[in-house]
Amino acid sequence: METAMRERFWERFTLEELTPQEWEALCDGCGQCCLLKLHDEDTQELAVLNVACRLLDIHSCQCSDYENRFESVPDCTQLTPALVKEFTWLPQSCGYRRVAEGRKLAGWHPLLSNDAERVHRKGVSVRSFAVSQDEVPEQQLESHIIAVLPM
Repeated sequence: METAMRERFWERFTLEELTPQEWEALCDGCGQCCLLKLHDEDTQELAVLNVACRLLDIHSCQCSDYENRFESVPDCTQLTPALVKEFTWLPQSCGYRRVAEGRKLAGWHPLLSNDAERVHRKGVSVRSFAVSQDEVPEQQLESHIIAVLPM
C-alpha cells in the first residue's frame, strides 16, 4: 500500500528522510543520469555522451525496465542520498542535486508544475538529442561526447 507524500517534502526534509515514494517523485524525468559516461583515468575527466542506456525510453525519458535495471545493466548506478554529492556529473537542474545543495526545485519540475511534459518542453531532458546505446557501435562512442567534466 502506497502512502501519501508529505506536503512539500523536498523543502521540509533531507534526502535521507524521504520515503521511497518521495525519493522517486524527486526525479524530474530528464533522463540525463542515463547518458553514458567515459572516465579518463589519466586526466580524471568524465566525458558525457549523447548516448543513452539501452533501457532508457528516449521519448518518455523513463527506464523501460526500472525494477530489473541492475540485472539488465550491471553498470547502472543507483542514486542514493549519500551518492548525490559524489556524482558531480549530475546536472545543475537535477532535483536530487538541487535539494542536496539546499536550492529550490526548478519551476518546471513536475512536483511544482504538475506537468511531467514540461521538462521536455523546457529542453532540459535528453528527448531531443539522445540516441540509444543499441544504435552506436562501441568503437564510435568517443565521437558522441557532448561534454567533458572534471572529476
